[in-house]
Amino acid sequence: MSNPFTSDPHAAAQTDAAQSACVPAAGALPVPALPGLDSERIATLSRLCNPIWIFDIDASRVHWANEAALGVWRSPSLAELTTRDLGKDMSESVARRLRQYQLDFASSDARFSELWTLYPRGIPRTMRVMFSGIRLDDGRVAMLCEALGEQQADPETLRSAEALLHTPVMITLYDQRGVALYRNPAARHDVASASSMLQQHFADASEGAGFVNALRSDGSALQLCRVNSAAGERWHRISARRCRDAVSGHEAWLFSEIDVSDLKRVEAHANYLAMHDSLTGLPNRHFIERTFRERIDELRPTGKQATLIFIDLDNFKKINDSLGHTAGDQLLLVMAGRLREAVGGNDLVARLGGDEFMMFASSDDAATTAHVLCQRLLKIIAQPLKLGHHEVTVTASMGVALYPRDSNDLGALMRQADLAMYSAKDAGGGTLAFYCESMLAKAQSRLTLEIELQRALDRREFVLHYQPRHDVITDRVVGVEALVRWNHPQRGLVAPVEFIPACEETGLIVPLGEQVLMQAVDCLARWQRSGIVATVAVNLSPRQFSNSALIASLRRAIDTSGCDPTGLELEITESVLLGNDAATLKLVHDLRALGCGVTVDDFGTGYSNLAYLQRIPLTCLKVDRSFVAQAAPTRPLAEVIIALGHMLGLRVVAEGVETEEQLQWLRTTSCDEFQGFLRAPALTAAELERYITGHAPA
Repeated sequence: MSNPFTSDPHAAAQTDAAQSACVPAAGALPVPALPGLDSERIATLSRLCNPIWIFDIDASRVHWANEAALGVWRSPSLAELTTRDLGKDMSESVARRLRQYQLDFASSDARFSELWTLYPRGIPRTMRVMFSGIRLDDGRVAMLCEALGEQQADPETLRSAEALLHTPVMITLYDQRGVALYRNPAARHDVASASSMLQQHFADASEGAGFVNALRSDGSALQLCRVNSAAGERWHRISARRCRDAVSGHEAWLFSEIDVSDLKRVEAHANYLAMHDSLTGLPNRHFIERTFRERIDELRPTGKQATLIFIDLDNFKKINDSLGHTAGDQLLLVMAGRLREAVGGNDLVARLGGDEFMMFASSDDAATTAHVLCQRLLKIIAQPLKLGHHEVTVTASMGVALYPRDSNDLGALMRQADLAMYSAKDAGGGTLAFYCESMLAKAQSRLTLEIELQRALDRREFVLHYQPRHDVITDRVVGVEALVRWNHPQRGLVAPVEFIPACEETGLIVPLGEQVLMQAVDCLARWQRSGIVATVAVNLSPRQFSNSALIASLRRAIDTSGCDPTGLELEITESVLLGNDAATLKLVHDLRALGCGVTVDDFGTGYSNLAYLQRIPLTCLKVDRSFVAQAAPTRPLAEVIIALGHMLGLRVVAEGVETEEQLQWLRTTSCDEFQGFLRAPALTAAELERYITGHAPA
């Protein structure tokens, strides 16, 4: 049977005092349990003209039935009926309803008169049934069922009753006092007690009063409310309207409720994720924009001051690149924990993104608080930590803006703290800087520079100069290094040191690098054809080197110019060779496959890891000018670099050669090439051609 019982929503949960003329009062608790009833009681129950049976709710079986009930259940005998497993196809809604009956029978002398549909041998029979409790001989509560007569309800009524039984929507009819006149199974399952009043339903009494007032005045109400349920506090979407009780005719309230607690939890979790950093769990920028602004608003009437601190970890990218992103994430987690522990109970700390954090602290004297707090933070952050097998020490740059001294607006304070942080970073890191107006002027100047740089790229104002590279022994020009200059319309030639850092920060270095490559390979092709120069070296910035379009851009420049790519040398710094070893190795192999040479510039000044010299197919090392400039007795590192390069089969070029003594020393070390002011500065293409033509090798 799919559903042994179906209740009538129009009559459910009502006490029916009127009994059938031939049915004595039902055995409410504690009627002696069958089969422990005396023979006279059994005989009495058996002679009743109305069908009567005892249903074992726990076992989902009929425990006993009189002859009339056997007819209802289409059973030839009591023995056969008691073997039927009525729970086999019983729906969860019906089973839950019966368990509710059992609880009500056990807790009170409850009686229910309801319209139920039975399915004896699959044939539906709709009957008015009186239910009451009865204890079995083992102490369990069973249900005494008295059929008061078969009902001929229309199909729509029966189906609506079925739907009301099975729906998860909680339907309750309250009278004007808040007494529940009817609850469908879903609603009865949700409340802790069948006698629960409407006033007890709302977790927030004032919210409940407001809902009822709206219902009284408007006739209907719809609201998301916290309610008390059998499972504790839950969120329900409640829709209610005024109506009349079909039994008494009095005004009543019909409540329809859906449990949306799971949706609220999902919504709360989504809200949390939207307001917090997924890695560290700290509040994020969205949280700041909402909550920190509220903090500022709270401070205004109190006269208190506040400190806003931007914190940026120095050299985080190098650690992230060299040790991997997992180590970088671990570092951020450790730093987040340290910052959390450092703040007071009313202070806030957040992660802005990347390796940037923010702190907000209120006090009576913001400037003093900032000094003390930042010094403590600098020490805490600088404590060594283990990342895998490596022990590292990290410093931080901190920028401070003060409320209300610097601004009353949170957005302005954040911009000011950010400017101060970059000022601390420009000063070398590991320190703090307080915001001052000159920082804003500098930032505006930087913005103007960025705009001018973009315009300069569009107008192709960047030009190349070339510094000759000479053979150490013959002094013959064997190649040149391309060095970019900005031919500014008002300022004239601008040195790279004034614009390359800004290009790196803004990403303009990538399009600038493409323009430099195109100019360099065009000159290389022309000089190769005329026999003036066979090799041109071009510097690649870290951003260019990591750009996925580098190989395609190079191939396009080579094909367009028609140069011999073996004459193109690409200079990179040691730092770009650290980090993702597999990706770096592939990229260098791709460059070599194009025919280009690959040179390590300023070798020995970075985070040297000599192992990469064996793994990566380089062609040349350049000795940094700082080693060459040292006095003759103190040049052992330069000598080691030159010897190491030769051992690995690499050409070695010395930079910054300015004296004959330096050149003579290079000849004793067997260095291959040199460049520097001793012979020539960087020259225009035309000047270079005249220099090479007129230069007589020593």
